Amino acid sequence: MNGESFDIKQDRLQRLKELFPELFAETQLDWEKLKAAFGDDVNFVNERYVLNWAGKSDAFRVLQQPTTATLKPAPEESVNFDTTENLFIEGENLEVLKVLQKAYYGKVKVVCIDPPYNTGSDSFIYPDKFSEKKEDYLKRIGDKDEEGFLMKEGLFRKNSKDSGHFHSNWLSMMYPRLSLAKNLLRDDGVIFVHIDDNEGHNLRLVMNEIFGEENFVDCIIWKKRYGGGAKEKYLVSIHEYMLFYAKNKDMLDPLYISQDRDAIEKYYKLKDEKFKTRGPYRTHPLEAGKAVGERKNLVFTIKAPDGTEIWPKRQWYWSRDRVQQALKNNELDFVKGKDGWTVHTKQYMKNEDGELRSGETFSIIDDVYTQHGTNEIIDILGNIQIFPYPKPSKLIKQLLKLSTETNGIILDFFSGSGTTAQAVMELNKEDGGNRKFILVQMPEPCDENSEAFKAGYKTIADIAKERIRRVIQKIEKEKAEKPDLFDKSKLDLGFKVFKLSLSNFKIWRGSEIDSEEKLVQQMDAFTNPVRPGAEKQNMLYELMLKSGYELTSPIHYVIASEAKQSPKGSKIASGSTNPRNDSIGFYSISNNELIIALDAVNEKLIEQIIVAKP
Repeated sequence: MNGESFDIKQDRLQRLKELFPELFAETQLDWEKLKAAFGDDVNFVNERYVLNWAGKSDAFRVLQQPTTATLKPAPEESVNFDTTENLFIEGENLEVLKVLQKAYYGKVKVVCIDPPYNTGSDSFIYPDKFSEKKEDYLKRIGDKDEEGFLMKEGLFRKNSKDSGHFHSNWLSMMYPRLSLAKNLLRDDGVIFVHIDDNEGHNLRLVMNEIFGEENFVDCIIWKKRYGGGAKEKYLVSIHEYMLFYAKNKDMLDPLYISQDRDAIEKYYKLKDEKFKTRGPYRTHPLEAGKAVGERKNLVFTIKAPDGTEIWPKRQWYWSRDRVQQALKNNELDFVKGKDGWTVHTKQYMKNEDGELRSGETFSIIDDVYTQHGTNEIIDILGNIQIFPYPKPSKLIKQLLKLSTETNGIILDFFSGSGTTAQAVMELNKEDGGNRKFILVQMPEPCDENSEAFKAGYKTIADIAKERIRRVIQKIEKEKAEKPDLFDKSKLDLGFKVFKLSLSNFKIWRGSEIDSEEKLVQQMDAFTNPVRPGAEKQNMLYELMLKSGYELTSPIHYVIASEAKQSPKGSKIASGSTNPRNDSIGFYSISNNELIIALDAVNEKLIEQIIVAKP
């Protein structure tokens, strides 16, 4: 009883829906379908096969809107800030993905995300204020309470199933993020997206549109629990999905090799110096066929054993860097025929550890369950209620193994409690790999009545950071107790923390200048382009990012007053902007590829920068 009179309109719509459910979309009556069902003149405008929803054009505008935001380092919350190449970024993930575009474009091997499932009870950020100005939006996502934490009000909205745009809101949230994630993937990169039946059908369509239907690899089914114990009206649901797409499926190595003896003897016949550890190998042409989209960066020469330059008729499957690495490791075969040389890749029967690369890899995972993830939280954080129902790290490890590489960047921009970071570090520990992670998590406040808040965690990001710290401590303890079980290569046990922030520099707003007076005011403001309170280290990382350099690029500080100082300088200390507060110098990025001078410039400084030849 709600005190309102009988809703005649809603009653009639409900009866119409019972008779003709096909006339409704997202609980709303579709007038075009109604006219088509009962009218004589049936005419759908722009009739074609396409995914569409209310607000799609606005989602495109959100995607295309550039950002001036930056990432601010937080060494005090990090572990081994100076040496680690792992990243944890706090901030709204749409803005963070935009900030990462220039520095990480085409560099990520695997994207693995677990977004909101849109069950009707979850809350998430979706771009529902398309009319607001960019600076207003940045202020809104940057609103903080008195302790510096982002406030939930005005950011997260519960996407109730009673909403007329229930599915549309979710699609508008996902579309720009998936598009930006695709940009960050390498040409041989892959993406895994966790989902259930609430939006699985829509996710498949939207990923077909972004990645191309031809790059769909598989829909992996995860049996998440043993079964039983649930009182459901119909079937007991015990599974979820991971949609698996490639950026370019033709560039993927085989995901499994059959262990059938006849197949091994039939196909794997060739041998080289690696036979004892990797067994025989077979070859595959390096030249790409017509099915592969044209890419000019895949057209270059490869030198044959006799010095002849080999050009592809169309293009290669691999990039120049990957080919050079394969040549260095003797993983290419050259065959001379009547028409000249051809280049082939070697596909070994065994991996680098001397084991068959894998058995048959199935699209069903049924040996790891939700309970395993729960047990991990209890083991690491001591309380199941701190972060209920996290994905098990073993599940993420199984997905990462499908990438067929032991290095590369792993990106998770719905990181939750940080399961992906644990999976990456543990997998590196197991196989001696050198994978790096980039995790992105909104500092969403924990409810004051929650067990997490009572345990001292103010935000979800705090939970994730503490989990990663404790995983690092656990591995370090294991390494100290049983060093023989660890690979000789150095394990990266650390992570740099960065936080989404407004730019350290004033932003020119030409559109707001409508008078001579405002022009003079803005020009006066730009006599010093640095925002009040901006710190050198924050400016340094912003300029690096916006110049296309990764956040883990080597940084050295060179003191100008010391004429004999090596141009490479000294590595800057964690949390400091230069070795001495009274020194004047410049920052050398990636061995003088880029030089950034933030101190007062004098003649000696300019001379030394010229000598460094950036």
